[in-house]
Amino acid sequence: MMPHLGTAGPCLCFGSFFLVHFLCGLLLGLAAGSRATSGTQPHSIKIEGDITLGGLFPVHSRGPAGVPCGDIKKEKGIHRMEAMLYALDQINSDPDLLPNITLGARILDTCSRDTYALEQSLTFVQALIQKDNSDVRCSNGEPPIIPKPERVIGVIGASASSVSIMVANVLRLFAIPQISYASTAPELSDNNRYDFFSRVVPPDSFQAQAMVDIVKAMGWNYVSTLASEGNYGESGVDAFLQISREAGGLCIAQSIKIPREPRPGEFDKIIKRLMETSNARGVIIFANEDDIKRVLEAAKRANLTGHFLFVGSDSWGAKIAPILNQEDVAEGAVTILPKRASIEGFDQYFTSRSLENNRRNIWFAEFWEDDFKCKLTRPGIKLDSGQRKCTGEERIGRDSPYEQEGKVQFVIDAVYAMAHALHSMHIDLCPGSTSICDRMDPVEGRLLLKYIRAVNFNGSAGTGVMFNEDGDAPGRYDIFQYQLSNTTSPGYKIIGQWTNHLRLSAEDMQWSGGDKQVPDSVCSFPCEPGERKRMVKGVPCCWHCELCDGYQFLLDEFNCDMCPFDMRPTLNRTGCRPTPIIKLEWSSPWAIIPVFLAVLGILATTGVIVTFIRFNDTPIVRASGRELSYVLLTGIFLIYLITFLMIAEPGAVVCAFRRLLLGLGMCISYAAMLTKTNRIYRIFEQGKKSVTPPKFISPTSQLIITFILISVQLLGIFIWFGVVPPHTIIDFEELRPPNPELARGILKCDMSDLSLIGCLSYSMVLMVTCTIYAIKSRGVPETFNEAKPIGFTMYTTCIIWLAFVPIFFGTAQSTEKMFIQTTTLTVSMSLSATVSLGMLYIPKVYVIIFHPEQNVQKRKRSFKAVAQAAAVSSRLSQKSSDKQNGETKAEADRSQ
Repeated sequence: MMPHLGTAGPCLCFGSFFLVHFLCGLLLGLAAGSRATSGTQPHSIKIEGDITLGGLFPVHSRGPAGVPCGDIKKEKGIHRMEAMLYALDQINSDPDLLPNITLGARILDTCSRDTYALEQSLTFVQALIQKDNSDVRCSNGEPPIIPKPERVIGVIGASASSVSIMVANVLRLFAIPQISYASTAPELSDNNRYDFFSRVVPPDSFQAQAMVDIVKAMGWNYVSTLASEGNYGESGVDAFLQISREAGGLCIAQSIKIPREPRPGEFDKIIKRLMETSNARGVIIFANEDDIKRVLEAAKRANLTGHFLFVGSDSWGAKIAPILNQEDVAEGAVTILPKRASIEGFDQYFTSRSLENNRRNIWFAEFWEDDFKCKLTRPGIKLDSGQRKCTGEERIGRDSPYEQEGKVQFVIDAVYAMAHALHSMHIDLCPGSTSICDRMDPVEGRLLLKYIRAVNFNGSAGTGVMFNEDGDAPGRYDIFQYQLSNTTSPGYKIIGQWTNHLRLSAEDMQWSGGDKQVPDSVCSFPCEPGERKRMVKGVPCCWHCELCDGYQFLLDEFNCDMCPFDMRPTLNRTGCRPTPIIKLEWSSPWAIIPVFLAVLGILATTGVIVTFIRFNDTPIVRASGRELSYVLLTGIFLIYLITFLMIAEPGAVVCAFRRLLLGLGMCISYAAMLTKTNRIYRIFEQGKKSVTPPKFISPTSQLIITFILISVQLLGIFIWFGVVPPHTIIDFEELRPPNPELARGILKCDMSDLSLIGCLSYSMVLMVTCTIYAIKSRGVPETFNEAKPIGFTMYTTCIIWLAFVPIFFGTAQSTEKMFIQTTTLTVSMSLSATVSLGMLYIPKVYVIIFHPEQNVQKRKRSFKAVAQAAAVSSRLSQKSSDKQNGETKAEADRSQ
């Protein structure tokens, strides 16, 4: 016989029709097997009513291998199941909600096991699976009387997500709506697969979003995740990973799964793995109570108390059991729990339950024994030694500890949601009727689902109960932190709420040791100002910090850029600032020495000039060649004067005079000396040959020759003026050392080092030429000329300028280049002028001032006398040379 669907079954396609029949036959076989192996163990509570609701509760824990059920679960099992009974009592006594209609129930124990719950839930679909009994007859030939099985129109439950998923797959085939009070797995939000599933608790995707918001609010960007193997843990972590990826800015160091059956040492290995990324101190944990406790124990064994910063899901919530005896390790843990309240009416109801007034709960006697640690007597069963006999007079909350289980509120809300949906459906389908009408007999599951999704009422805690299009309740969470230090009452403290967005009171948070500062859980700490991030490949939250060096500044988070040529980076390298502009100041030590020498030189030169003018007609002044002497003294004066122009603040006028006078003073001086030495050389060279004087030896001729030599310098300078007019520049490249703090822009004239040397090069040529003539004239008798003083002057001057060149160019890379070069140049020029002044004119001034008796007219020599002296000098030089040659020859002969 093939089972067939009743009229209340879902409308299925032809292929699904056979699939459902096949599945139903299979499930009926499983159910029969379950009943056969269960013995006398009671399996369900039956509450009579006009409409029957199903209930699934984990009354017992998972049993050991081969046994479906284990020990009784007082809070998650009995408290929650009694909450459904309490809600039914409240609804049935409410004249405004389903008046004259009584809600009944069929409540089953899932034993915290999904496969067992699936077998038990077949009870809910029995009314929809009917067999063809037409060929079955009793012994008297009459057809059998088969009682019609009760019809369950909706199911409250289950608790664990894995159980709800298993049961939902069956209930949807028979269009039985299901409202869970505790299942939070995100996959149950899939309205295509679990279209008849709804829940009054928010899904873990909301919880995961709240946890992501918490992590980001604490400034963490690098965390690890821990998940118990199974739908709850894995789905929760998957939701957290997906949301964190979408949100960005959060990286997962490690994602570790805790096996269902962990081997010895498994949790120690987990802690060791977490420490491989020790910077990820934040640990997001979606795990059951036992796994949480063992993780904390392993962290304590590893001496890591205070290192890990746990963010726990609602399975941790505000429970004491997971952290018992591990409070110091759990200190600072932030946990999340769906917003709930203790229902005072249920407390009064439950604490008044006794063995006498609660016979409808078939598991209550077992609860009583476990709660009061006593044993009820049964016929034929003797008490073991040491066991206390239950009197039945014990009272919950008086003789045993009692605290309302956290999901009681949601069980009540789930039952009320079903009642409100039925109430709205009854008003629409049975207007004016005070009982179940034909249109609601039987209740059509898909239509009831529409009414369930449309409910909107204030629940038992005063908060709104409603569902979105996926059957999920709104996300409302309380945020707790376990605080141990600096508090009079250690325990869980509410530090915030999450209702679509986070509200966190950072001032209420405290961490290990009572610290108020949120600890870090980051892969890399923020870079200092002026440091750019160099990302670690594949890990967007990890980077290395690199300082923007040299003249770079931080362009953005990841790039450095060069400051403009006229700027340098700020101290923190977050931008650029103008480079300071400097010039040589009069008060600088680099300026004081040159100015001092120049002032002395100008005073001395002025004194010489005044003396020569005062004694212009005296023999010494006339004999020194008055005309060229004044020219030479003018050049010396200009050489001293250039020091002030080189130190003065650059401007167009100052730059023009620098160009003009820098080489002109030296040019005038050496042109005059060259003319003098050339005149002496030509006179004595001519005197060796004849008594006829050479041409152009008169004072006028000497002045003309000197001014011709000077005009070459002036011509070059005026051509330079025409090609490049004098102007100032700010040189930012000259003083740009590796340390930008020492960088300066130098205000100066547009004269490069080469152009500066170019100004002096012509004077250098004159100086070298003059030196050559001085060398050639070294044999002239001392009584006849000034060749020797000029020679000494030129030798000394050459030494000064030979020392100047390496100093000037050797300081090109120095940060004090401008100061050193300016000082070197001015001092060298002052020294060369001082040598000329000291050797050529100071002796004459000394005689004029202090020995006037020597300033008398001596016998005037004619050119003939000069020629004779030159001839004698030549012959003496020749004899000396021959004598040296003869001695050399004799020595050579003797050596042979």
